[in-house]
Amino acid sequence: MSITNQQVAGHAFLRALYEDGYYPDHVVDRGRAILLRLCERIEAERPADLPALYALTDAATEEFNTLEAEFEAAGSEIETVAREEIAEDFSFVASAYGFPHADTEELIAVREW
Repeated sequence: MSITNQQVAGHAFLRALYEDGYYPDHVVDRGRAILLRLCERIEAERPADLPALYALTDAATEEFNTLEAEFEAAGSEIETVAREEIAEDFSFVASAYGFPHADTEELIAVREW
């Protein structure tokens, strides 16, 4: 499935991580893929309210929890800069799909990083 939301389709996910050599591109690529899958799920399932959106973002956040081990194996980690960048992209996604007032902490509530 391809993304139909033009705002999302043109967004450079995890840009700050790609620009910083501390974060290996092949792992950041996997993080970007998680966010794109989240967008695809939102477009397919069309959550009607914030609890439905949070259920989808919880699943994506769990994927980032698993990705933490890959960052560590590559000599990196999801630390302050990465946490903020990931959180900002979750917030961007929520806003782009009609949930501008979604709480960023709720979007990533199940994070372990």
